[in-house]
Amino acid sequence: MQTETIPVRVTQSGQIMDVVVYDKRADHITVVLGEGANCMKCELTPTRTGQAYVGSLMGREIVYEHSRAQVQADLDRDNPALRQSTRRKS
Repeated sequence: MQTETIPVRVTQSGQIMDVVVYDKRADHITVVLGEGANCMKCELTPTRTGQAYVGSLMGREIVYEHSRAQVQADLDRDNPALRQSTRRKS
């Protein structure tokens, strides 16, 4: 199993850092910052325009600069079985 990491930008300092993806869906992305006992989860939600995902951790805002459509395309590419209809053919 491959661990997925995504780059996020800390808005206050402009620093780019890679974080581990814990759960990824089009309506939210949960990421883990840190390792071991010092790790923390943060939920990123789409902005009002859907052009990025934003979350806050310990008063610091982090941004994943991918649109909701790009994330959905990544999900469809990674697991095409989820995209198929659950209807049975007669």
